[in-house]
Amino acid sequence: MRPVRALFGQRARLRWLHLILGGALFMPFWMVGTLVTGPLLDEGGMFTGGLGTQLGTQLGAYAVGLPLAAVVALFPLARPMSVAAARTLCGVPADRFADGPARGREARARTAGWFTLHLGAGALVSGATLALPPFAVAVLALPFSPGLRESELGRFWGLDAVWLIWGAVPAGLLMLLALAAVAAATGALLARQAPRLLGPSPADRLAAAERRAAEAEARNRLARELHDSVGHALSAVTLQAGAARRVLDGDRTDLEFVREALTAIEETTRRTVGELDRALGLLRRGEGAEEGVGPGLDALEALVRGAGPRVALTVDGALGAVPEALSREAYRIVQEGLTNAARHAGGAPVAVRLDARTEELEITMENPLPDRPPVTRPDGGRGLHGIAERARLLGGTATAGPVGGAWRLAVRIPR
Repeated sequence: MRPVRALFGQRARLRWLHLILGGALFMPFWMVGTLVTGPLLDEGGMFTGGLGTQLGTQLGAYAVGLPLAAVVALFPLARPMSVAAARTLCGVPADRFADGPARGREARARTAGWFTLHLGAGALVSGATLALPPFAVAVLALPFSPGLRESELGRFWGLDAVWLIWGAVPAGLLMLLALAAVAAATGALLARQAPRLLGPSPADRLAAAERRAAEAEARNRLARELHDSVGHALSAVTLQAGAARRVLDGDRTDLEFVREALTAIEETTRRTVGELDRALGLLRRGEGAEEGVGPGLDALEALVRGAGPRVALTVDGALGAVPEALSREAYRIVQEGLTNAARHAGGAPVAVRLDARTEELEITMENPLPDRPPVTRPDGGRGLHGIAERARLLGGTATAGPVGGAWRLAVRIPR
C-alpha cells in the first residue's frame, strides 16, 4: 500500500496539482517564446510544419520562456505567491517558509530559482499529463478495436503477432504508471527544494525576531497598564471600604465621611472598568500598546479624588501642554505612587505635586513614614520597579526612599 500512496495518495495528488499550476503559469512565457522562435524556422510554423519543426519550435519556446520567468520572479511579490501555493500543495510544514515579499539580492535570487524550477518542471509534467493519457488509452484499446489496429497507430505499433496485440494492454498501463511516477518524483523534488529556496533568509529571520520583540513589548506594556490600573483600584477601594467600616463600627458615626468613601469607591470602580474595557478592546483587535490604554493627566483630579480626602494635589504649569504619551505615563506613575502609599503608609496624608513649567515634567509624592515597619508587598515591589521602568523608557529618572521623616518619590521626565 505504501507505493500506491506514494503515487496516488493525497499528498502526491496535491503535488501533481502544484506542477500543473506551474505549467499554467508558464503558458504566457511559452507563448512569448513561440513568437521569438517561430520566425527563425524555415519551414512553416509550429502547427503547419513537419514534426521536427513543431518539436523544435516548442523546445525553443520553452528555452526562451524559462529566462523570462526568472526575470519576472525577481520582483518582490513573486515570493508571497509562490509561498502560498507551496504551503497549500507541497506538503511542507508552513513554518519552513518565509513570509512577505523577498528583500535583498540573495532572497530574490533564491525566489527566482524556485519560480523557474516550478514553472519549468510544471510545464513538462503538464504537457505529459495532457498528451500521454489519451495515447495510453488508445494503446490499451488496440486489442479490442480492429479500426485502431488498422490505423497509423496500429502500424506504428507493428502488430504482426497476436502477443504483440495483447502486449499493448500492459504497455498502456505502464505509460500511465510511469506518468504518475514521474509526477510524484518531480513533486517530491520540489518539496525538498522549497524550504531551501523559499525559506527565510538572515534578513527575514532578523525582521521576524524584531516583530516578535515588538509584540512581546506590546504585551508587556499592556500587562503593566492593567497591573497599575487594577492594583490601584483594589488598593483604593480596600482603603476606602476599611475606613468606612471603622467609622461605622465606632461610637460616633460620621455619615458624611461614609458617603464620601462610598462615592470614591464608585468613581474608582467605574474608571477602572472603563480602562479594562479599552485594554481588552486593544487586545482583541491585536493592536499594540502604543495605542495607549489609560487616561492622561486630564483625569488626574478624578484619580486623586478617588484616592481619598487625605491626598492633596498641587499643579504648577499647564498639564494640557504635556505630550499625550508622556501624559499617559505620568498618570500611571502617580497612580502607582498612590497605590504604594495606600499599601504602606496606612492612610497617612499624601502630597502630590506636578511641575510642568520647565523642559522636564517633575512628579513628587511625599507621605510621612509610618510608625510601624512597612509591610512587605506580596508582588515583590513591582510597583516602584514599574515606575522606574516607565521613567527610563522616556529618558527620565526616578528615585524613591526616606527623606527626613517622610517617604519621597521623585520622577523627572524630559518633555
